[in-house]
Amino acid sequence: MDMNYPFSLPHAIKNPFGDELIFEALENENGVKKMMVRNRVMPGSGTPFHVHFKQDEGLTVSSGTIGYQIDGETEKVAKEGESIVFKKGQMHRFWNAGEEVMECIGWVKPANSLDYYLTGIYNSMNKTGTAEGDPFESAYLMRRYKSEYDFKDIPIIVKKVVFPLTVAIGRLLGKYKHFEHAPTPIK
Repeated sequence: MDMNYPFSLPHAIKNPFGDELIFEALENENGVKKMMVRNRVMPGSGTPFHVHFKQDEGLTVSSGTIGYQIDGETEKVAKEGESIVFKKGQMHRFWNAGEEVMECIGWVKPANSLDYYLTGIYNSMNKTGTAEGDPFESAYLMRRYKSEYDFKDIPIIVKKVVFPLTVAIGRLLGKYKHFEHAPTPIK
């Protein structure tokens, strides 16, 4: 593990909607770091369409029902014991498709900056109590890690104009000191 790594594993994060993601452990698989995760998603909650450009992601349902969709395909459902894999570069989303808390175990490979990025996003959401989060922090994280992650529903004008302007203003206002040890994005 990197000496500047900011978290001890397991490392848990929650968003303001009650969803929890736990980064359990880093495993070495054929010389590549694989992040083992566990999550709990509340009924009606889930992720918007997003993509990991550099990582594959796998989920196995421990309890409940997961709805999932790969962009351009029909919605599907997986139940307890069933697994799904999203390949790097595949725009996808998933949600709790049931009436009870849905729990999954899973992995992301290679680990890269996923835990740092999502911790920042969840902290930003918790700060405002909204899915959009703090505009300065969200813009910073989405700009910094744009080579690794993206969201489908954010308009191009926001990504190319609004985010850079927001980050520039945030720098002038000194809003990013807590990100000074942020991991370098993968290009």
